[in-house]
Amino acid sequence: MHSKDKKGFFFLISPPLFWFSLFLCIPLIIVILYSFGFKETYGNVILGLNFENYAMAFDPLYLGILFKSILIAIAITFITLILGFPVAYFLAFAPVKLKIFLSALIILPLWTNFLIKVYSFIILLGENGLVNNLLISLGLIDSALPLYNNLFSLFVVFIYINLPFMIMPVFASIDKIDKNLLEASMDLGANKLQTLMKIILPYSLPGIAAGVVFVFVPTLSNFLVPELAGGIDNYMIGNVINSQFLQARNWPLGSAISAILIFLVLVLVSVYIKYFEPGKNSKRTEIL
Repeated sequence: MHSKDKKGFFFLISPPLFWFSLFLCIPLIIVILYSFGFKETYGNVILGLNFENYAMAFDPLYLGILFKSILIAIAITFITLILGFPVAYFLAFAPVKLKIFLSALIILPLWTNFLIKVYSFIILLGENGLVNNLLISLGLIDSALPLYNNLFSLFVVFIYINLPFMIMPVFASIDKIDKNLLEASMDLGANKLQTLMKIILPYSLPGIAAGVVFVFVPTLSNFLVPELAGGIDNYMIGNVINSQFLQARNWPLGSAISAILIFLVLVLVSVYIKYFEPGKNSKRTEIL
C-alpha cells in the first residue's frame, strides 16, 4: 500500500475507530479493571487484583440465575426462529411491491421507543387489559387471567421485540438464493419439502446464525423486560448486574458478572464469525 493510500485509509477509518474506542473499548476496559477491584464501605471502588469477585460470581445463587437466563434466552430464540422463518420465507418470494410493504411493516416497530413497546403490553395483557376485557365480554372467562408479570408475558414481550431481528437476516439470506437452483430441484423431482430442506435451509444458515446472535445476546443481557414484564420470580442475570450497580453499590461484583457475560457473548459471536460469516463459502460447505 502506497503512503498516499495509507493516509487515505487512516483518514477514513479514524472517525469510526475513535467512536468504537470511546463507546466500546474504553468501557470494556473499565469493567474488566473494576471486576478485580475492592469495594469500600460506602460503595467506592479501589483498583487492585482481587479474585474474590469472580469467586462470588460463581456462587450457586448467581450461577443458577445465569443458567436460568441462558435457558430462557435459548427458548425465546428458538420460538422466534420458528415464528420468523416462515415470515422471512414468504417475504423472500413475495412480489416486489408487497415485499417492500411488508418489510416496512416489520421494520416499523423498531422506530418505537423500547419502553413504550414494553408498557403497551400492560394495556394488552394486564388485569384490566384489552385481552382480559375482551374474553370477559365474550363470556369465555369469569375473572381476569394472570397474563402479565409472569413467564408468559416475559416470553410474549421478548418475542415481539426480537422478531424483526430474526426475520430480516433470514430474509436477506433466502432472498439471495439463485432461483435457478429451486427450479432445478423441482425439475429433478424434488417436492417442496425436499427443496426446503436440501437447498433453502442450508443456504439460509448464515442468516439464521445472524438472527440467533441478534436475538440471543440482547435477550440474555436484558434487564428491563424481566423487571417490567416478567415479575420478581423471573429475574434474569441482567437484573442481577443492574441491582449490584444501582442498589447494592457493589460495582466490582457487578463488573465480574458482566465480564463473565461478555466472555460468553464473545464466544458465541466468535463461533458465528468462524462458521457463518457471509462470504465464507468454503466454511459453509464444510458444515453442510
